[in-house]
Amino acid sequence: MIPIDLNRIHDVLQAALNEDIGTGDVTSVATIPETATATARYTTKQPLVVSGLPVVAEVIRMVDSNLTFEALSADSDYVETGTALAEVRGAARSILAVERVTLNLLQRMCGIATMTRHYVDRLHGTKALVIDTRKTAPGLRLLDKYAVACGGGTNHRMGLFDAVLIKNNHLAFHKSLAETLDAARRNVASSMKLEVEVASLDQLDEAIVAEADVILLDNFTPDQTRHAVIRCGDRVPLESYGGITLENIRDYAVAGVDRISVGALTHSVVAADIHLRVIPS
Repeated sequence: MIPIDLNRIHDVLQAALNEDIGTGDVTSVATIPETATATARYTTKQPLVVSGLPVVAEVIRMVDSNLTFEALSADSDYVETGTALAEVRGAARSILAVERVTLNLLQRMCGIATMTRHYVDRLHGTKALVIDTRKTAPGLRLLDKYAVACGGGTNHRMGLFDAVLIKNNHLAFHKSLAETLDAARRNVASSMKLEVEVASLDQLDEAIVAEADVILLDNFTPDQTRHAVIRCGDRVPLESYGGITLENIRDYAVAGVDRISVGALTHSVVAADIHLRVIPS
């Protein structure tokens, strides 16, 4: 798993802190002595896959570099209820200032990683990979996709800029699928793979003949997917998309596709249950 680039998310983290702290934590300033110190632990209240500890550490550093952060688990670890993920020590006011932002990020990222692991586990024994999508929270894409990787999933394109995926709205401007692929080949680097979305077996045949690098089977049923796999005969990698759930994903994998993209990993996040318990020292 590639480590998350903290420099690339600095502005996002700063925006989150500005949104929450603003001109200062008036409650803590009013009720806690400036010299008070504390120890606080991020502890799980459910089994989960860990994701986001380096992000938490960076947020803490940005608020108060004198705080001491210690990771007690590691990203991608599966942990049980009651596990201490990390500990922070130092000025009590600073700890309370970072509490909500760090928990929001950690809970979201662990939630994504945990859900991804559930999907990945369903595919055990098949060749299919679980792929993410661009259906991420605006501004949080790097964090969301990193969390997918922590859960054992595979990142698809990061954005519109790093891969070609021809969908029906692109096809609408051309006479045929082959013409659309030819236009793409003329206008992008030869090293960039061309993926095309198909909605029928006839379109699948067109995409194979036109030598697409990857073919996305859009909203095929598992039975239609089996027919598509047989028809393709390993000539082109196939990806399933649309209507994929935790209950039916294995049906698509058993049908023989190479990868399965799941928007729910990031667009329907259930935050993991984690709390921060602060103890004065």
